[in-house]
Amino acid sequence: MVSADRLAAFAALSFLLILVPGPSVLFVIGRALAHGRRAALTTVAGNTLGAYLLVAAVALGVGSVVERSVVVFTTLKLAGAAYLVHLGVKAWRQRGSLGAAVAESGGPAHGSLRTLWEGFAVGVANPKTMVFFAAVLPQFVNRDAGHVPAQMLLLGLVFNIIAVISDSVWGLGASAARDWFARSPRRLAAVGGAGGLTMIGLGVTVAVTGRKD
Repeated sequence: MVSADRLAAFAALSFLLILVPGPSVLFVIGRALAHGRRAALTTVAGNTLGAYLLVAAVALGVGSVVERSVVVFTTLKLAGAAYLVHLGVKAWRQRGSLGAAVAESGGPAHGSLRTLWEGFAVGVANPKTMVFFAAVLPQFVNRDAGHVPAQMLLLGLVFNIIAVISDSVWGLGASAARDWFARSPRRLAAVGGAGGLTMIGLGVTVAVTGRKD
């Protein structure tokens, strides 16, 4: 199975990646601002299920294809980087849109199943985790130890445990600060702008990150 040093290194890298707010975190914050704590935590659960589906896909063979092919790796990396930059630019240009989410808070809240599904859809389509699992996860597997799919599932579980804790903190913090944010459109715009800039930065980082061959 995965050695302790590889597991620790992967956990540290996952923690650093998760610290940078991406599409899932911004979506959780939006749900928290619009519908409160319960919706935020339900969204986190959906995100986690979606992200772990990506782990399962990598464990079933996608990761090995990416690992063996420089062309596939580079194509996936650049496509993911471009999409992250696109999302970042879009978030920056529409940085005042969180105000609409707060304005919706007076309406009927989403049902739990709908909120869970929306979180799942964002999690499974999150380019940040998609690129990370497909391009980085296989590099921490010890192929000499065997049970490669099981190792990937274990590493993915570590990532998702860290993500659940981090995303929940974001969601709880945003739900607690709903009233404070709602009193100032400029504060809401700052949240959207900061998220956009972090996604642009992440996209550039992914684009310039190489691989050891």
